[in-house]
Amino acid sequence: MNDINENKTVQIQELLIKIERNNNIIQRLSKKLNSYTCEPHNSSCFEKMYDLKHNFKVFSGQQNQIMRLLNQKKGMAENMNKELQLHLERFKQLESDVAAYLLDMNQYS
Repeated sequence: MNDINENKTVQIQELLIKIERNNNIIQRLSKKLNSYTCEPHNSSCFEKMYDLKHNFKVFSGQQNQIMRLLNQKKGMAENMNKELQLHLERFKQLESDVAAYLLDMNQYS
């Protein structure tokens, strides 16, 4: 039984490390999107840029909420495994959306 608890703790710690790393990646992608090299060239790109910026804000809010909950309920982290996995999926989707936007930008350059 003790091994199971230790395994869960290790898995949760690994998830937390991934979430923190993903947060750093999102911050860098956000800075890149705000640079002059990623300025939109047409209305479609403006819409995508707006959506991406909105998604960055939503992702950041969710990240902060998860971290706040984990800090408040350190013993309850096992119950948040599903929420952590969902957050990692949101990261993958946001990263994919940014990549698609950057590819679109290169087509118009």
